[in-house]
Amino acid sequence: MKLFFSPASPYVRKVMIVAHELGLAGRIEKLPAAAGPVKRDQTIRPVNPIAQVPTLLTDDGTALYDSRVICEYLDDLGGGRFFGQGAERWRNLTDAALGDGLLGAALLVRYESVLRPEPYRWTDWIGGQSEKITDAADRIERLAPALGDRLDIGTVTLFCALGYLDFRFPDLAWRATRPAAAAWFERFSARPSAQATMPSG
Repeated sequence: MKLFFSPASPYVRKVMIVAHELGLAGRIEKLPAAAGPVKRDQTIRPVNPIAQVPTLLTDDGTALYDSRVICEYLDDLGGGRFFGQGAERWRNLTDAALGDGLLGAALLVRYESVLRPEPYRWTDWIGGQSEKITDAADRIERLAPALGDRLDIGTVTLFCALGYLDFRFPDLAWRATRPAAAAWFERFSARPSAQATMPSG
């Protein structure tokens, strides 16, 4: 398998945590990528018209995207324990949607604050997306006491979302008023899969 890869992408991190936990990371060749919201990576575009990371090429050459699809594919290869069945599945997917929603808002703030030329930046846009980040982090704080040692697509996505805040928005200091989420995050951070996928760049 081949994965169009960026070490800074929280969505790539999600895929690689799942791959490590399932013992599949060694089967994935990482392909360098330079995908962005303005300049699209032309090496990804022929197999994924959105030209985003992560994009996975399976052993038979099939292109899979986005991160949740890739994670479910890897889970199917690895025995199927990250998504669950019945009520557990819906819980896991809802938690994953919360994490992805936080990530989406954080990325939009970053694009607006860093990539858009300063004269064109829209403070109301940044404020609206920042409120989503705050509300999502508050919801994770309420969920945290029940997360325990869960390892599923929901907890992996929540972890990657909070990790992205550490990586790109350290000034938000999300831990300051969310002790339960902070304690859960620290426990999850000790997993070898989390250590092996620390973001950079």
